[in-house]
Amino acid sequence: MRTTNANLASIARQFEKTLAKEFEKKFAKISATLAALLFLAAAAVAQPAAQSEEAGGEAALKLPDLSSVSFLGMDGHRLLMIGLLFCVFGLGFGMVIFMRLKNLPVHRAMREISELIYETCKTYLITQGKFLMLLWAFIAAIIVLYFGVLLHFEIPRVVIILIFSLVGIAGSYGVAWFGIRVNTFANSRTTFASLPGKPYPVYQIPLEAGMSIGMMLISVELLIMLFILLFVPSDYAGPCFIGFAIGESLGAAALRIAGGIFTKIADIGADLMKIVFKIKEDDARNPGVIADCTGDNAGDSVGPSADGFETYGVTGVALITFILLGVKGPSIQVQLLVWIFVMRIMMLVSSALAYFINGAIAKARYGNANEMNFEHPLTSLVWLTSIVSIVATYIVSYFIIPSLGNPGDTTQWWKLASIISCGTLAGALIPELVKAFTSVESRHVNEVVTSSKEGGASLGILSGLVAGNFSAYWLGLAMVALMSVAYYFSGMGLAVAATMIAAPVFAFGLVAFGFLGMGPVTIAVDSYGPVTDNAQSVYELSLIEQVPNIKGELKKDFNIDANFERAKDLLEENDGAGNTFKATAKPVLIGTAVVGATTMIFSIIMALTNGLTTNVEKLSLLHAPFFLGLITGGAMIYWFTGASMQAVTTGAYRAVEFIKANIKLESSEKASVSDSKRVVEICTKYAQKGMFNIFLAVFFGTLTFAFVEPFFFIGYLISIAIFGLYQAIFMANAGAAWDNAKKIVETKLKQKGTPLHDATVIGDTVGDPFKDTSSVAMNPVIKFTTLFGLLAVELAVSLTRDHGAPLTHILALAFFAVSVFFVYRSFYGMRISSE
Repeated sequence: MRTTNANLASIARQFEKTLAKEFEKKFAKISATLAALLFLAAAAVAQPAAQSEEAGGEAALKLPDLSSVSFLGMDGHRLLMIGLLFCVFGLGFGMVIFMRLKNLPVHRAMREISELIYETCKTYLITQGKFLMLLWAFIAAIIVLYFGVLLHFEIPRVVIILIFSLVGIAGSYGVAWFGIRVNTFANSRTTFASLPGKPYPVYQIPLEAGMSIGMMLISVELLIMLFILLFVPSDYAGPCFIGFAIGESLGAAALRIAGGIFTKIADIGADLMKIVFKIKEDDARNPGVIADCTGDNAGDSVGPSADGFETYGVTGVALITFILLGVKGPSIQVQLLVWIFVMRIMMLVSSALAYFINGAIAKARYGNANEMNFEHPLTSLVWLTSIVSIVATYIVSYFIIPSLGNPGDTTQWWKLASIISCGTLAGALIPELVKAFTSVESRHVNEVVTSSKEGGASLGILSGLVAGNFSAYWLGLAMVALMSVAYYFSGMGLAVAATMIAAPVFAFGLVAFGFLGMGPVTIAVDSYGPVTDNAQSVYELSLIEQVPNIKGELKKDFNIDANFERAKDLLEENDGAGNTFKATAKPVLIGTAVVGATTMIFSIIMALTNGLTTNVEKLSLLHAPFFLGLITGGAMIYWFTGASMQAVTTGAYRAVEFIKANIKLESSEKASVSDSKRVVEICTKYAQKGMFNIFLAVFFGTLTFAFVEPFFFIGYLISIAIFGLYQAIFMANAGAAWDNAKKIVETKLKQKGTPLHDATVIGDTVGDPFKDTSSVAMNPVIKFTTLFGLLAVELAVSLTRDHGAPLTHILALAFFAVSVFFVYRSFYGMRISSE
């Protein structure tokens, strides 16, 4: 025990030194760039600027008096105060499960491995937190320039906006940390629970961990937004919502990009050793395995947790912004705002209720079973939650907005409920469509296996590409169909009843809102995957079968008759289910990004057209800048895809190079601590370099296109949303198909170490950066660009108004030069030959 703890501490210390060294290099470079650009921007606005008579966009957002309208015998402010209690309930729910997982029985050999994984993850997160604060300096500079210098907000008001941007980052970062801690408790407990050979506990523990994360995540986000709504002065609340949303988007984007690069470098490095040396999965002698376990959490736990937090928050902010900009009449604004937040509270309760009901059914059916399909109870949980949420949507809408408008329209409650239900239905329907292309039971995944039998990796990869492309067709049509239904209902008097501009846009925002109607469960089934993946690794790394007199010890201390072969089979089968449900959550999150972006883009349009009264003709293909913006967005999506994969490719090359040179298969039972540390260092180095280049290219690219021409920027935002949607779906589902094809060969066909297995491993390594790096990071990148674009485009408009177009275009050229520099670096500075 002392030796293991010393090794753990040694890895953590060395890891921290490596990260600190990388951070210092980035700090110097970023600080120099930021200082130069701040000087340029400050010089541009140093001349006296005439303050606009009325700030547009988010600067003008002012919340109406929530206490001016009554609901269920009490005013809106008091009703939402009750909602704070439900947030506390959600936090308590998450913490109870957290403590239960912590106290579950586990063998010391397994616990030591999970704690080693956690310590490495913790050090990684600490350095990511420092780096996030540096990236925040860029956002803070724009906030200060826009609100403080150009709009002449008083200092306390600017400070509070900055504070809430930090709150947004802290929220994304905090739930990511919680997710890692929960999952590293759950991974070793799941491994231990497999030893008796019963499947139900192997299913139950990862799901409990996921629900703990999901309930905590949604509750924290809702608590923060209710705090802003209820306690921040009404004229400050609008900008604070925007600051909060930008902060959580920054946090999610950085954690998703870096985590996705880290995890796939480690995963590919570890997986390729199975082909090169014909060793088993997660062989303890492989120095890449610890890095792979850390990456499972950095990429598949940190990223999704931060992403889910940000998705839930940004969608809400988009709806709030629309209501304040697109709805006339304070009383109607209050009705819609209170309704939205009561619905969010209801969704929390619906998810908990569905979880308990499904849990009782699953336990009765599988509690003592010797065999079970791990996907079945997860599928039933998703559908049950969707049904409960839809029913609750109609009930809540009936009581909260029985009539809408003045005079009241008594039919709008069920029409609005139907619009939200389109999104909630999508939250269950999309996973079913994804499973058709990614499940171990699906024809497409089995086609990948069949192709690989005769055609090797080549035909297997082609079959995966087919699955990914075909899936994008069906998922795209499903989203269009549900959005069309929402559009139909929005045309049934909503614009008149709510005195609303562009009611269909509001309907699309509600569809995105409905996507998240089962938020805790969506996060839970997504978080199921990293626990099952780590559980396999913990089993192998613990060398549990080699512990002297282990069966007697387990019988004496835990009253367990261990069945090691059966335990390994269960863990592998469950990992296949985890792969499938990780895949199902990705299109839901990217769908909310795209559909929700529609609402946020509308907010920018409202600011640029003075409430759709001027310059509307520029939102047309006949306006050349708008059309050119549509083309430019696609270019950025394809650059981002390549840049993120380049970081993985180069990092994986270095990891494989090192592992092949240093793996010792005959002289030791486990890889040395120093070799494992070195692989973690390689993964860290390229994750940091990749994130550094990508973030700065996106940041300065957003400023560039906003400063070129406002309607060029609108086209650009629309384009990245649409290109990003289909690119993300294609890549995520192709990658998942390759992943589970390998799983079929390993579990059902029992052909590890064969040429067929080699072929599917190669397909999986191609799919790794597809599904867990490029595709998943598009969601936060799209939302960050759109949110940050709110500030960037208004900053550009203000500079043009006060100083003239030439200055704005000069700044656009300067920003473009910086962006292209980092685009160049993302490829040519990351090439293998350049190292």
